[in-house]
Amino acid sequence: MNNSGSADMLSSDWQELLAFDRAHLWHPYTSMTEPLPIYGVESAEGVRIRLADGRELIDGMASWWSVIHGYSHPRLIEALQDQAESLSHVMFGGLGHRPAVELGRRLVELTPAGLDKVFISDSGSVAVEVAMKMALQYHHGRNSSKHQFVTVRSGYHGDTFHAMSVCDPVTGMHHLFSEVLPRYHFAPRPESTFGGSWRSGELTPLRNLLAEHHGSLCALILEPIVQGAGGMRFYHPRYLQEARALCDEFDLLLICDEIATGFGRSGKLFASEHGSVSPDILCLGKALTGCMLSLAATLTTEVVAEMISSAEPGVFMHGPTFMANPLACRVAVESIDLLLESGWQQKVDDIERQLRQGLEPCRSLEQVADVRCLGAIGVVELHTPVNMATIQERFVERGVWIRPFGKLVYVMPPYCIGAADLDQLCRTLVEVVALEN
Repeated sequence: MNNSGSADMLSSDWQELLAFDRAHLWHPYTSMTEPLPIYGVESAEGVRIRLADGRELIDGMASWWSVIHGYSHPRLIEALQDQAESLSHVMFGGLGHRPAVELGRRLVELTPAGLDKVFISDSGSVAVEVAMKMALQYHHGRNSSKHQFVTVRSGYHGDTFHAMSVCDPVTGMHHLFSEVLPRYHFAPRPESTFGGSWRSGELTPLRNLLAEHHGSLCALILEPIVQGAGGMRFYHPRYLQEARALCDEFDLLLICDEIATGFGRSGKLFASEHGSVSPDILCLGKALTGCMLSLAATLTTEVVAEMISSAEPGVFMHGPTFMANPLACRVAVESIDLLLESGWQQKVDDIERQLRQGLEPCRSLEQVADVRCLGAIGVVELHTPVNMATIQERFVERGVWIRPFGKLVYVMPPYCIGAADLDQLCRTLVEVVALEN
């Protein structure tokens, strides 16, 4: 691996590009006046990100959960090129096409039972917005006054406006907007951990909340088993099972947000399978196309779809311009087929086993509060937040791409990562965390 490059080895062209970037381009969760360092990327292949200064980094983030097959996979590229030659896009209003049908067929076959109506959109946050609108229109169709949502603390469901309203108001990164967002109901976060013992009475606070407010509550939205950007926490499957039962008891829809966990990341194809739970509405995104293009889907049941469609105005009120984009749908079909043919289950199991072993030394560090692993996710939680600019530079200097946030230093590599590269990721993470004060 070549890691001999540095900022002074950048070409004049790249120096100009990064200067423009710094002056004009707004990166996620970054200040425009004091931006974090940006590392120019020339190309990426497999699990390698090639920087403009000549260095190569082992990717430990799968570009925020989504590059499950690695970068530049030839089958995904071929599918994209082939589709572009015949149909790159057409409006989905009144028109249909083969890639959307093939994608819908696979999603109906693979997802939990009963989810056989598919709405295809263009990003994960939009999939959540769609799910919430489905829940509202469903209850509207029943002439019900239910219009409030309930969720749990430490959750995260996206950055668009209504999705922000069901993110944890503290750890969900959207507290700035708390005064203008709709005010919904938050139960305590699940405390019984995945693989740990079940705490009796765990759902009593949620039950009490539903008992008091169920007349106005339309849906419970959860990230099944894995709470992502709100805290990278893994909770007990029984919580999900009992939450499903409470939704049935109190006449709420259950929305499972599997944008981060869908397609194998948690060790199951969908995280809700850990609890053998089928939601009323399911949100998918991120890994759906193997990170070739942005695409998302919201699936629901025949009962929900018929209620929405039978009541005034008789249609579901949502329709993105790029809905069911043929390029993205075709690549998603290929990505799903590739996943199912790849022996993904064994790969994810092997990754989990190596992450548990490789990150174990962090437990002895004073600055570390917890180490936890599930599927192809490894998390080291510190007692205090990291300095992002400093820790990022240390990782890059050592030839890996790991991007922490807050107190969390974590990895979620592509499933195709080899044992040697994963070993380097783990060793580097331990080494850099040991330097944190």
